[in-house]
Parts: sequence; structure tokens; C-alpha cells
Amino acid sequence: MSAVEIETSRALWNRSGLDLDSDEVLAQVLDRGEMETWRVLYRLARTDARLRARLKRIVLTVPVPLPRFWLAALGSLGEAVDLSTDVPDYYRETGV
Repeated sequence: MSAVEIETSRALWNRSGLDLDSDEVLAQVLDRGEMETWRVLYRLARTDARLRARLKRIVLTVPVPLPRFWLAALGSLGEAVDLSTDVPDYYRETGV
């Protein structure tokens, strides 16, 4: 699996390319990505501690759908997570 597989995601509709070093792009993938895109992101995070830490920070600070799903996924990869921690409310803090 590689980041190249994420480049065709509908989550990147307003981007000219994929930049996984951008927290904004990662947040957009978490928000608008498809299940297959999320699977690739999970597989990439499996071997990249820095990516896991960035994903965790984004989930804890940016309103994204399914934040506890992502926390559980990160926990399964060895990240220390607290599933009861407060997370931004996606429905209250966005236009959805």
C-alpha cells in the first residue's frame, strides 16, 4: 500500500495532488475520504509513528466524523488513546 492510492480519493477534489505532510490534507481525508482511502491511510499509519501521532492530534482538535473510530484504530496500532476523552463535535462545529 502506498500514498499513491489515496491520490484518486474524492476527498482531494479541491487539491492538485496529495501531500501527506499537510495536516490540512489529512483532516480533509478523514472528513471526506472513502472507506478504501481510510484503509490505505490506516496501513500507512501502521508503520509510521509520526503519522499516527499527527492523526491523533487532528482527531482530538479538528471536528471530523467518526473521531472515536479513528481513536480506536490508532489504539489498535499501539497509540495510547483515551476513548472517553472529549473530541470536537462534528455536527455542532460544522455546517452539517
